[in-house]
Formats: sequence, C-alpha cells, structure tokens
Amino acid sequence: MDDVFRALADPTRRSLLDELFKEDGQTLSALEARLPMTRFGVMKHLKLLEEAGLVVARRQGREKRHFLNAVPIQLIYDRWVSKYAAPWAATLSELKHQLEDRTMEKVFEIYIKTTPERLWEAIINKEMRAKYTFGLQVSSDWTPGSRYEGLGGGQPSSDFVAGSVIVEGENLEVDPPRRLVQSFRAMWSDDVKREGTSRVTWEIEQIKDSCRLTVTHDELRENANPELYGGWPMVLSGLKTLLETGGLLTTPGSLMYAPDQAGGG
Repeated sequence: MDDVFRALADPTRRSLLDELFKEDGQTLSALEARLPMTRFGVMKHLKLLEEAGLVVARRQGREKRHFLNAVPIQLIYDRWVSKYAAPWAATLSELKHQLEDRTMEKVFEIYIKTTPERLWEAIINKEMRAKYTFGLQVSSDWTPGSRYEGLGGGQPSSDFVAGSVIVEGENLEVDPPRRLVQSFRAMWSDDVKREGTSRVTWEIEQIKDSCRLTVTHDELRENANPELYGGWPMVLSGLKTLLETGGLLTTPGSLMYAPDQAGGG
C-alpha cells in the first residue's frame, strides 16, 4: 500500500485518476490533451500509477487504453475507513466509459499471496465463494459450455433471499487454473435484469509467491447500471482477505446488489 499512497500524493496523478473516473479507458493522447504537460510527463505519471495498481493498461488494436482500477482504493477503505464509517460508504461507482462500439469494459486487478490452484478453488468452490460474496451460492460443473447459477442464502447473515436466483450464465472458457470466461446475467432486481447479458473474465497469473488476478467485466451496455460492476472491488478485497488471513470482511453485502445502493455489482 506504500506505492498506492505515494502515487496518490501527487496532484497530477490524482488528476489523471479523476479523468479516468469521468471517462474510463482513455488513450495516452486523450489524457495528454486534458492536462497541461508534455506527453512524456503524462507517460511517466501513468507508469507510476500502473506500478501502484491504480491504473491497468490494455491494448485494443493499435491503441493502448488506460482503466481506473478501484481495488487498491477499496483495500485502503477496508483497512482504515470502513470500521469507522457509519453507515458504510458506497464504493466507487458510475464510472463512465464510452467505446466506439458503444459498449463498456471495466478492469479490476489485485495481487493475492497464494497459489494459482488455491485461487482457482476459491473461485469455483461453493462454500469458499459464499464467504467473500456475502452468502451467494454459485453452482456448476465448471466445464466449457456448462451453466452456472448463483443462489442467495448461503450464510446466516446473507442479505439475499434464500434460494433466490441472483446471477446466472454460461461458462464460455474453462482453463484451470489460469482463465475462466463466463456470460453474466444479473437477476437481483428488475433494473439489472433489463441490462441483459454481459461477460466476466477471470485471469490468474503467478508472480513469484503471489498471483495477479485480473477481472474484466465487458460487453456492458453503454452507461450500464453501475450495480452490475461497482461491487467488484469489494468482492476481490474479500477474496484477498479470505486467502491471505482466513478472515472475512465485515462490510455489508447489501451494498453489492441492493437497487437503492448505487455502486454495487
């Protein structure tokens, strides 16, 4: 977290994050046009933000686009803010992003001190997953083309109605313990049902004694309801806490999916 605090200490880097918050997935040229500095200066600040995990860069054709990664900010919140906040503040939400094909893509990245095999197990194991998704029971045979379904009521403290379908979809690619691609249809409210089907990709890469987990939520409708994707930072920080400490986050699960709480998903 020292790298995160150092990155946030500079006002120019905070301005870059503000610009990505307003419009996610911008190119270097677009960001350069918004700041009173040279292209080299913008590149230097973006590199430091990437090293701190606050920005994730992705190549799309000939362009390199930059995405705000809210997970490190969520981890800071979990450690220093959430236990004092009452009520718990909603996570970063309503990140607006417009691509040429008029869809949105959100990228979230986190480092977890574990093995790829253990991380994969935490993603597909019903009991383990319920611990960091606030009781959501996800069932599947985890083969390519198979269906999966997430039901509420997996924990006594779950905010979901027991047995209700919360999410559903198809396992498009299954490559353990490296990559899982799923279609994603949210069912927890009428608003998100109307958003239709999007796609979630889990990618695991071993980095020395840790794993880099990247979750990409794409094929989202332009200006999609932020309930669909805003809860990923909380889910991933809960997964990190579970695997590294065996403990659970105490942040309320209702913030992920409740229709009256913008920013969960």
